Parts: sequence; structure tokens; C-alpha cells
Amino acid sequence: MVCFAFFINRLLAPHKPNPEKLTSYECGEEPTGSAWLPFNSRFYVIALVFLLFDVEMVFIFPWAIVFGNHEMNNLDARWGWLALTEMFIFLGILILGLAYVWRKGDLDWIKPHPIVPATDIVIPKSLYEKLNAEQSGYKIREFTPVNSQTVPGVPPGTHGTPGTSGTSGTPPIKTPGFKPTFKKPANE
Repeated sequence: MVCFAFFINRLLAPHKPNPEKLTSYECGEEPTGSAWLPFNSRFYVIALVFLLFDVEMVFIFPWAIVFGNHEMNNLDARWGWLALTEMFIFLGILILGLAYVWRKGDLDWIKPHPIVPATDIVIPKSLYEKLNAEQSGYKIREFTPVNSQTVPGVPPGTHGTPGTSGTSGTPPIKTPGFKPTFKKPANE
């Protein structure tokens, strides 16, 4: 039955792949670089802990239906006590798991005491201070937009400034502005 549904879908559904459809979706941003980047394993831990406690709620709903079934409890009162005891054991195990994860510190997004790797290489502290002193002397230059195209007859220092014209009467050249990497529907 399922294979038949897939077959009918293959026959009837339009299939027109293009490069835009085949790219991966990343919240509206165009993917850049390799997907094989190392990232923090805390993403996995938080996701797994969330799934663990979220999925366990699925088991509580059927229990609530059985526990609240008055017909079954009227036939034998032990069913209600058995269901209540089982749920206390179940929730106790969940609370122990939550306490373990909390005590281990896996629920802290920013670790208060990061583990700093240690090496056996001895570099004198004075060398670090010397490097920091040398690098602190650098000053950041103010940004001045410069057009990458060269225009004949225009001196190199004047063609990037808006509103000025070159020496040979050429019109001013606009400087490059911000160009978004994503496409807006109004731009198409």
C-alpha cells in the first residue's frame, strides 16, 4: 500500500529540480563552506535530554487514561494502586536522571569552569607579554570605499568618491554598497 502511494506520487507530482531547490535550507541563508564543521557537543546533549523528557510525556497520557478509568477501578481497586505505584517508580527514575544530568552540569549552556587544555611546552610569560605589546600598537584604519574598476582618464584617488567627476569630464562612479546574499521576492 505504501509503495503504491509512492509510485502514484512519482507519476503525478511535478519533478523539476533546479540548483536552488537542491541546496540545503538554513533558515533563509545561503549555505557557505563545508557542512563537516566541528561544533560543540552540547547541542547534542541538550537535544537528547529534551527528547528524553519530551517523549516520556507520551507514556504519561495513556497512564492517566488507565488511572482515571472508573470502571476498571470499580472492578478491582488494586488496579488504581498498581497504576499509581508504577507511575511513581517511572517518575522517580526520570527525576534521578534529571538530577544526574543537572549534577553533571550538562544543563548549563555556558560552563562556569571551562576545561583548559594543558601542554608540556614551557613558553615564558614574557614572550606573550612582548607579543601583546607589539600587537597593541596597531591602529585600525578608517574604512574608505574604493572602486575596484579603473576608469581611463580618471586619477586613482578621485574615482571612488561619489559626487566628483574625473579630470576628463567623465560622470562620477558610484561606490559599491551593501549587497545582500539572499534574494528577496521584490528583487526578482
